[in-house]
Amino acid sequence: MANGVKLEIVSPERLLVSETAQSVTVPGADGYFTVFGEHQPLMTTLKPGFITANVGGTPTVFFVRGGFADVSPEGLTILAEQALPLAEFDPASIDADIAAADQAANQATSIEEKSAATDRANAWRNLKLEAAQTAGAAH
Repeated sequence: MANGVKLEIVSPERLLVSETAQSVTVPGADGYFTVFGEHQPLMTTLKPGFITANVGGTPTVFFVRGGFADVSPEGLTILAEQALPLAEFDPASIDADIAAADQAANQATSIEEKSAATDRANAWRNLKLEAAQTAGAAH
């Protein structure tokens, strides 16, 4: 698709979006990446973060809580554990994830467990900061 990429975002609850975008930025497991038309095939896991779809020159933002991204000649399919439009996303919802990761770090019985839990807590804290910046940019 030289003129864009067909985007579908699917969660267990619903098909959130199905449209053609000029570009889509996705929170891949190894960092954010952007998909344009005729992108090479790719499959990756997603970390919690924000998808930004440029549709008709206007960015549309969605929150995803993990899942998979599949880029194929047909387009980009996001299979998300949870997906919400930015307007439905509550940054306070991340507080429970931070608290759970902090509790796991405090209860860890090995250095590896403590490190992994601390990394999760820090990732959620970073996402909360990103959420505030993303919400501010959208208004």
